[in-house]
Amino acid sequence: MIARVLLALIVAIGTLTASCHENAIANETTKRSADPPYQVYLLKGLADVFSTGMDFLQAKLQARGVAGEVHSHAMVESLAQSAIAKWRGGARGPIIIIGHSLGADAAIVMAQRLGEAQVPVALLVTFSPVDSAPVPANVGRAVNYFQSNSAWHGQIARGPGFHGALENVDLAGAPGITHFNIEKADQLHAATIAKVLALVPTRAKAAARHPGRSAALPAGASATNQ
Repeated sequence: MIARVLLALIVAIGTLTASCHENAIANETTKRSADPPYQVYLLKGLADVFSTGMDFLQAKLQARGVAGEVHSHAMVESLAQSAIAKWRGGARGPIIIIGHSLGADAAIVMAQRLGEAQVPVALLVTFSPVDSAPVPANVGRAVNYFQSNSAWHGQIARGPGFHGALENVDLAGAPGITHFNIEKADQLHAATIAKVLALVPTRAKAAARHPGRSAALPAGASATNQ
C-alpha cells in the first residue's frame, strides 16, 4: 500500500515537473515570437545627460510602431554581443544603430563589432560624432549629421570594402543647432524616421504619419554623398 502511494507521488511529481518545463518552453517561445524581427539601438553620449534627443526620437519611433532601445554609449560592447546573438538566433530583420556625440562614436564601434561577426547593419545614423571614423563594409547605409565649425566635427568615410550609401550632412550653417541639441532637431528626427520606416516591417510603415512630409533638412545644411 505504501509502495503504491509512493509510486503515485513520484508519478504526480514527474508530471508536474514536465508540465512546468513545457510551460517554461512555451512562455519563452511566445516571448521570442513577440520580439520584432528587426533591431533598433539608440546610443546616448557623455553621462547620458546631453543626449535626451535619443529618448525623444525613440518615443517618436514607438508612436509609429517601431520598437527601439535607448542605452548609454558605455554599453556598446555588450549591446553588440546581444545584437549578434539575436541575429544568430533568427532575428534576421534589419539592424539600425543611431547615436549622438560619444554615442555616435559608439554606434560606429558597434557596427564594426557586428561586421567582425559578419552581421549586417542596414542603417547607421550618427549625430555629431566626436571623432572621424571609417564605416565598415557590413553597413548598407550611413548618414552623419555634423557641424564643420564645431569643436566636435567628426565625419564618416568609406572603410575597406564598403559599397553602401554614405552621406555627411554639414549643419554648420543651420541656425540654432549646436553639438548639444543637434540630436533633438525635429527635421533631423523626421529624416531619420523616414529612413527607418523604409526598412522595418510593413505594419510599422502603416502606422507612420506622413514621414516624408517634414523630412527636409534644416536651412543651411549641406549634404555630401561619398
